[in-house]
Amino acid sequence: MTAKIHLIIAALFPLSTSRVIWASDPSPLQDFCVADNSSKVLVNGFVCKSMDGVKAKDFFAYGLDKPDNTINKLGSNICAVNVNTIPGLNTLGISMARIDFGLRRLNPPHTHPHGTEILTLLEGEHYVGFVTSNIGQTNHIFTKIPKKGDVFVFPQGLAHFQFNRGHIRVVAIAALSSQNPSTITIANAVFGSKTPISNEVLAKAFCVDRKTVDRLQAQFWMDNNN
Repeated sequence: MTAKIHLIIAALFPLSTSRVIWASDPSPLQDFCVADNSSKVLVNGFVCKSMDGVKAKDFFAYGLDKPDNTINKLGSNICAVNVNTIPGLNTLGISMARIDFGLRRLNPPHTHPHGTEILTLLEGEHYVGFVTSNIGQTNHIFTKIPKKGDVFVFPQGLAHFQFNRGHIRVVAIAALSSQNPSTITIANAVFGSKTPISNEVLAKAFCVDRKTVDRLQAQFWMDNNN
């Protein structure tokens, strides 16, 4: 009887472990799927355009060598390279961005719901960090001061920031594990939503009075595209 039980377990073990493999994202079923931005069909991603219409330019972008204008409220500028910029990124699960920071300027706390970010510092040094969720170390912050050539990772979905606290400009390149990681800038979402969140809700949530909420909602909230 014991031998039979061992045989049954041995037969079932591959089936149980194979579920882990099946749970991962499937591999692409073709060489590429260049986004057809003219299509009206809505899918989780973009419809592929005809292979006959694919050109080299669908896999190409330029200009990341040029500094961006940082004369704005935040003093930072982001040049995103995602599926909207390079249609050939569709279904490939990757994107990138160049980020320029003026002196003492900020990329404010934000999240990327769809992708992990890995940031490489090309010039200067800055203060970066992310905050954990309520799983494990609740709202624990991890910070670092990367310098030129250093790399820092922001896990998918966690609130994070970058701040140039030095006296020279900062340039960084970010790579993200999504063709379109999207961005939720926390202050914008909370205080600058297109239909305002009730000031009573926000006053209770942030333990402030309604006048403070009204003042914050009246600010000009600038969208950041990374």
